[in-house]
Amino acid sequence: MIDIGVNLNHSIFLDDLDHTLTETKQHGVNGIICIASDIEESLLLAQHCQRHPSLWQTIGCHPHQAKTWHVDSQQICRELLNKHHAVAIGETGLDFNRNYSTPEQQRFAFHQQIELAKEFTLPLYLHERDAHQEMIETLRQHPDVAQHSVIHCFTGSKEELDHYLELGLYIGITGWVCDERRGHDLQSSVPHIPLDKLLLETDAPYLLPRNIRPRPKKNHPKYLPYIAEEVARLRGMSVESLIQASIDNSQRLFNLSADHHNA
Repeated sequence: MIDIGVNLNHSIFLDDLDHTLTETKQHGVNGIICIASDIEESLLLAQHCQRHPSLWQTIGCHPHQAKTWHVDSQQICRELLNKHHAVAIGETGLDFNRNYSTPEQQRFAFHQQIELAKEFTLPLYLHERDAHQEMIETLRQHPDVAQHSVIHCFTGSKEELDHYLELGLYIGITGWVCDERRGHDLQSSVPHIPLDKLLLETDAPYLLPRNIRPRPKKNHPKYLPYIAEEVARLRGMSVESLIQASIDNSQRLFNLSADHHNA
């Protein structure tokens, strides 16, 4: 399996990264995409990904961190992308829920990262919260990029799913699908995702699947099989077929068959 979304820059993973990766592989997860939230984290991830062939990284800036994106940031990212192997630009997008960065700061960082995605022919690794309409309108202006990008941690309704699918986006599903309190919209949307557009991710250490017993304190990429089992159940298909489709989709979207790594 390939977990397309882990926030590796947490002590529970980095204090003993070898152990983290050994545990992950013991549970059938053989590859991890590590999400960057800003330029500093992009640099940190590069060090780990160079040492561990089962890790890939994104390079970019999360909308929460958009206030750190300045006039030189695009060029700094360009230099990083020329030096380090990245599989996507981001995590980028729009988040008008808490506005840790202003909407204007977010738009500036987002548009500059769209330009980088075009320049380097890389997918966008997209985050959206309470900004659906503007996200759709923005991506419609860049259809060539959108059809080769992913909406990370999709939690929305069938209507929102349809908007993303019309753009050609891949859809990342997290442990939110296992949440009996908040996951109803997502659970009803999952059967409508085309099998060739579906990706699996933990978003660890966040979004712990609530179907794990006994319940751990933090999420971990080793728990990806719990998400796969729930998605397969909702779709009425075997978990083996679902996992294979998600691996194929991950390799295709992120070009993981490149010599740099072996998934």
